[in-house]
Amino acid sequence: MVFRSSFALPVLILTISFPLRAEDLGSLGPTYEIIERDLIEVIQDKFRRMDKSGELSKLQEGYKNQVIGAIERPKAVRGIRATETARTFYIDPTWTLDRNVVDEKGKVLFPAGTKVNPFDYDKMSKTLLFFDARSKEQVAFAKRFMAESKVLVKPILVGGEPLKLMREWKREVFYDQGGALTRRFTIIQSPAVVSQEGKKLRVDEIRL
Repeated sequence: MVFRSSFALPVLILTISFPLRAEDLGSLGPTYEIIERDLIEVIQDKFRRMDKSGELSKLQEGYKNQVIGAIERPKAVRGIRATETARTFYIDPTWTLDRNVVDEKGKVLFPAGTKVNPFDYDKMSKTLLFFDARSKEQVAFAKRFMAESKVLVKPILVGGEPLKLMREWKREVFYDQGGALTRRFTIIQSPAVVSQEGKKLRVDEIRL
């Protein structure tokens, strides 16, 4: 997407903060209109020169490439390494209500302090598969795991290029942006599988 100077100018002006308090200076009168007009003219002139020299187009193209690069190649999740020692552990998703849960009529369904396990009311619809697409070995494992799984699997990258993999696999591939999910499940190695076992979450960090 190319942003023309006529669009970028008002955006830039809005980001500039300076006092424009109207103050009567006797015979000089209010001066802020002149200051504002002069500043706008300076900015407009700067943009015209940048546009004419091609500098503005280069800046816009560079910004566009940065955005595309961030989408195509997001930052790898920090603190995740290839599994060296396989481990399995469990997470109890039970949590305690900090307030009353009421229906539309105000009737208390669950009072504050009630312990709730979501697996009492629903099942995990998909198994989560975390892997690093920068590793050919992990990509091959993920592809095989999904093909052999008897349940739906949600592939989630902790490194690599999700859009590239989506084009190759012709299916959705997700990314653990900022490591939010791996932190929640205390995952430190990949590949890792999160599934439901009874009323708990089972986490398997798998050594290939």
